[in-house]
Amino acid sequence: MQTRTDLDTLGIDWDMTPEDAVTLYLEWGNNSWHAAHKPVTSKNDYSTYFVVNTWSGAPEVTLVRRNSEDAVELATFTLPDALAAEFMEEVGGNKGVYAPTEAIKNWLRETQFN
Repeated sequence: MQTRTDLDTLGIDWDMTPEDAVTLYLEWGNNSWHAAHKPVTSKNDYSTYFVVNTWSGAPEVTLVRRNSEDAVELATFTLPDALAAEFMEEVGGNKGVYAPTEAIKNWLRETQFN
């Protein structure tokens, strides 16, 4: 069972967004634009973060580990119906990959996963 402590041991960057990850790892951003993230200096630098994917319709939360060469999906979680509906309303029903809202981050922090 995954717990909050287990998530902490993964070194999750709760502030990383999909846009930040693209800038840092695919465009090798130099960090002058955003002091919250260390600059990427080699393929050994990576981030572990959550994204919300709505391409399949219902939003799913995916834990991603990315470096400059690859992005690996470590786990995917289904949101509770009420939280999923709230998220879809916030994004206007649009399909895409988004940063999790504070409500979703709180749910992830409080949930124990089987």
